[in-house]
Amino acid sequence: MEKSTLAGGCFWCTEAIFKRLKGVLDVHSGYSGGTVANPTYEDVCSGKTGHAETIQVIFDPNIISYEKLLDVFWHLHNPTTKNRQGPDEGTQYRSVIFYHSDWQKEIAKKSKEAIEKASLYKAPIVTEIVPFTNFYEAEPHHQNYYDRNSSVPYCQYIIDPKIQKLTQEFREDIKEDKMH
Repeated sequence: MEKSTLAGGCFWCTEAIFKRLKGVLDVHSGYSGGTVANPTYEDVCSGKTGHAETIQVIFDPNIISYEKLLDVFWHLHNPTTKNRQGPDEGTQYRSVIFYHSDWQKEIAKKSKEAIEKASLYKAPIVTEIVPFTNFYEAEPHHQNYYDRNSSVPYCQYIIDPKIQKLTQEFREDIKEDKMH
């Protein structure tokens, strides 16, 4: 099993997407990239911790590659907006790939270069690619948020369209029981 740590806006959104992928065994929402140990959600929202809302993905590379995870990452958030994803604004919503090894660093850089070369986005990509240093799991009510609260307006208006895009663009990579 391997680990990937990604920040692409609200962790409710990224968790809901990545847990639907074949080969993904577990996804946890949390905080990474900052200087404060064991922060709370309120601490991170203050903008004073340096942390981003992050997901940590445990995956089986025999079923889904790190490259495929990054492909989903690039397509399902906007990597050109600094400290913002949709209605969510602040440094905690920045786009970051936290690499766990030199190998992941190289794959992430090549992946970013390929997305830039493909001109998928009109604006420059601002996603940071930085070494993994820490991950603090978010409070229990943030885990599996979408699956427990899919009728909440935020889920319906922000997360549902991302899941619909996932099912359209990455249909063959979705777990059968998570298609809808």
